[in-house]
Amino acid sequence: MHSRNSSHSRNGHIDTLDFDSHRKAPSANGGSRSPSRHGLLRDDDSLLSDVVDGIIERDRQKMRRLVTKYLSFASAILSCLCAGSITAFSVYGHLFLSRLMYTQFQVNAVSIAAELAMYLPVPIFGYLCDRYSPRPLSLLAAFFFGLGYLLAAFAYHSGPPCRGGWPFGVMILAFVGIGMGTSCMYLSAVTTCAKNFGRGKHKGLALAIPIAAFGLSGMWQSQIGSRVLYEQTADGSQGDVDVFKFFLFLSGTLFGVGLIGGVVLKVVDEDELIDEGVEELESSGLLEESAFFQRSNPYEPPTSYGTIDTTTTMHEEGFHEQHASAAQKAYDDDEEERKKTWLLNAETRRFLGDHTMWFLAGGFFLVTGPGEAFINNLGTIITTLYPPPATAPASNSATTHVSIIALTSTLARLLTGTLSDLLAPTTSPSPPKRFAVSRLIFLLASNLLLVLAFLLLASPLIAAHPAYLPLVSALAGTGYGAVFSLTPIVISVVWGVRNFGTNWGVVAMVPAAGATVWSAVYSVVYQAGVRPGETLCWGRGCFAGSFWAMGVSGLVAAGLWAWAWRGRGGWVARGIAV
Repeated sequence: MHSRNSSHSRNGHIDTLDFDSHRKAPSANGGSRSPSRHGLLRDDDSLLSDVVDGIIERDRQKMRRLVTKYLSFASAILSCLCAGSITAFSVYGHLFLSRLMYTQFQVNAVSIAAELAMYLPVPIFGYLCDRYSPRPLSLLAAFFFGLGYLLAAFAYHSGPPCRGGWPFGVMILAFVGIGMGTSCMYLSAVTTCAKNFGRGKHKGLALAIPIAAFGLSGMWQSQIGSRVLYEQTADGSQGDVDVFKFFLFLSGTLFGVGLIGGVVLKVVDEDELIDEGVEELESSGLLEESAFFQRSNPYEPPTSYGTIDTTTTMHEEGFHEQHASAAQKAYDDDEEERKKTWLLNAETRRFLGDHTMWFLAGGFFLVTGPGEAFINNLGTIITTLYPPPATAPASNSATTHVSIIALTSTLARLLTGTLSDLLAPTTSPSPPKRFAVSRLIFLLASNLLLVLAFLLLASPLIAAHPAYLPLVSALAGTGYGAVFSLTPIVISVVWGVRNFGTNWGVVAMVPAAGATVWSAVYSVVYQAGVRPGETLCWGRGCFAGSFWAMGVSGLVAAGLWAWAWRGRGGWVARGIAV
């Protein structure tokens, strides 16, 4: 004590040791405040480092989401570029008549089996896609396509059933697999694009590109078949497509593409879509009526396990906290899954209960059925225009017409998707456009092009001048492609994208019935024109009656769509800017 007092009296100031005898003396190279200042700097550096790390991690996650979204988009386009192989049916359909000795009814039965398998299961596949992601659906497509085309290849290679070849039912079974593969691969790709880009301002283009790619698939595949995988005639010139090799090529290609989609396709930020849907239903007052949102939790998330004795160790407390956190996470995950299921089921009920949906689906049935019948029977239509000994020139071959339909369909899908984004009217709070054209205007105009194609084909003009048949194919391809592009876009605008797979699946199912009805009508008219003792039909009478009726069907479809748009309780009356 004496030394401290004497130090204080000598220097005239309070030394650090005078303040606290237990405090360590400052180091020789720093003052008494240096450790505190360095500690604050270290704290500031640590806080700044945490902020920077958080920003970097957020940017990494954002970049990861963008990369995943656009990789999924690329994979979806690849899937659609391959999925439409059934549209090349006209390239080899006529060979089923001449090589396998099938009747026209049997050839149409094969195409109808594929159509039914492609369209009827779509609501089921859409449901699975919405609930379990698009990846499993793409894997299913790989196996359906791979096995289907492999079976079809060997059924064709075995020869006519009447000469010991495989039974006709085997070919039917093979094309059922091909139809289901088409549905799975197409739906997984389009649903991925709809959900990843459906909330942006380019939703029409994001859907139009994969749908247009689907239309291109038949073109490039038919070109591969006719220009690469062809038979050689006796004089060494190019003959018909080698169906056996063509089917093997499609089997391997589509199996590989399906596997790629099973790995790459992914819906990004789907939880945000679900939360937005819940908010919309909450604002509409539907949530108060739901037993799911009124019910109390089946159990409270556990935060403790009773009274903890004062002797409980820190290790035991940490164990209980970890266990409680895991139980809380499991509970939250379960609730999120239940919320998603409830929301999607509510969206499905709302969609099916909307009368305008049935008008939209009815018109789609009346338009796509004739379109499918025209595409599937194009090969036989060409044949009827060139009775022996005449043969169709290369400019009127089935391959040429498949390419024309594919190109015009693709251009129409891209054009209508882009124009619908640019010109479609907007809803509040977006400012109204100075010049707007409803998507329904595009849809009705596209339908009229298809009707015009059918009426031209039914008229005497094409039978007298077969060289004009490519014009019919161009009109049909443009109208058919635009209708198939605009219909899912309208569905995404009117009913949203959260349940898009299921909603579009329900509407996409109706072409199966349409194709069945109109292919049967075509077959009846064709067979009625066959002369006694012959198996093939020649001339305009083989198809004219069918296409007069198909033209009328398209006009009725236009009336149904106009009523859904502007009729009582229609979209205009509800304030929906379509």
